[in-house]
Amino acid sequence: MHLDLQPQDRTRDEEVERLLAIGATLVDDRRKPDGKGWAVLADPEGNEFCVERSAAELAG
Repeated sequence: MHLDLQPQDRTRDEEVERLLAIGATLVDDRRKPDGKGWAVLADPEGNEFCVERSAAELAG
């Protein structure tokens, strides 16, 4: 199973930084300079998941 997460109360980049601070690792950075894209992270056990842009970022 692979999860795609969409932050609700922060931006994608803020969520990525928060997750890295609590033990996740960055596997693949698909974020683009124009704000599009996603980040692939792994939890401490190696399970990968993606963090996508928030709904606010997509709307704005």
